[in-house]
Amino acid sequence: MAEIYILSDYGKLSKKDETIVFSQADGTNTILFPFKTEHLVLMGRVSISADALRLLTRYKISTTFLSSNGKFNGKLSFGDSKNIFLRQKQFRILDNPKKSLEIAKNIVAGKIRNEISFMQRIKRKSLDADESLEKAIKSVKYILNKAENAGDLEQLRGFEGLAAREYFGVFRFNLQAEWAEFKTRSKNPPRTNVNAVLSFLYTLLMYRVESAIESQGLDCCCGNLHAVNYGKSALVFDLMEEFRSPICDSVCCSLFNLGTLKPDDFEKKEFSAESDEYPLDKEDCNDESGEEENTDSYSMDGILLTKNGIKKVISAFEAKMNSLILYSPTGQRISYSKIIYHQAQHYKRVINEEETEYKAYYFK
Repeated sequence: MAEIYILSDYGKLSKKDETIVFSQADGTNTILFPFKTEHLVLMGRVSISADALRLLTRYKISTTFLSSNGKFNGKLSFGDSKNIFLRQKQFRILDNPKKSLEIAKNIVAGKIRNEISFMQRIKRKSLDADESLEKAIKSVKYILNKAENAGDLEQLRGFEGLAAREYFGVFRFNLQAEWAEFKTRSKNPPRTNVNAVLSFLYTLLMYRVESAIESQGLDCCCGNLHAVNYGKSALVFDLMEEFRSPICDSVCCSLFNLGTLKPDDFEKKEFSAESDEYPLDKEDCNDESGEEENTDSYSMDGILLTKNGIKKVISAFEAKMNSLILYSPTGQRISYSKIIYHQAQHYKRVINEEETEYKAYYFK
């Protein structure tokens, strides 16, 4: 079974016999076999015929819709669970502040440990790192101890934010290409080329984690760390945290350091509230220091990957997801794709009280 990515602004999906045909504007056709397709990712303005849509539903091919700049727009999913009893247990934990905080603390601790591990790798191989890197590592270790002893969710989220700020403050030391721009994390829109890659990789990771959660019959909206809100996939954002550094941040740096990405793989675009392709929310109009900018014009420039750049990032992401790494709970070398599913299964066992404590994935 395969993950299929389609990038197009003028393409169309139609049905021919028992196959799906992707037709491009230049007359090129690509045949997709439903029985070989596990997940379809459509980026850009790809139209779908009614017959093709019926074929997708018949074979229950989950489909993710992304805008041409990689923003998540929606999905066609067949993972709704019939296990109401499992969801009841999720809701009970949500109403149990002590248990919910316990799970959330383990998630944050896992994320911070992975950030520390990533920074230690930077320290071992970076020739340009100064004492600020060592200082950041010590600071994040101190924050980890505070997070593990947080008294409530608000405190915990505050410690998570502090650790992330320290972590991204030294992230630049792992970027060797002089043209790779990164001061701190920025999004919606990403303000630099490195942020553009990080944002797109986090989007790809998001739907992978969501798929794993749905496969276990869990409710994606019922999380522990992220605030529950209408339509918000809180549990997806929760279980993503432990994989950001080992998968996305690692792939991002490799793409720049190995010379896979080039300056012409990026383009500057204007984001505005009126734009369908590059929408901008006013609350996201922050500069890289986190301060709100003057948004009288309610528009700003952002940096995005070109179509060719997107293809390179997808290729590197899929290679990472299929790479084998030691997974401590099983003592075996398995792919990151399988590790994500194992972690979703582990979370489900905690919800069912088959295990007492959720343990986040940790890489060394």
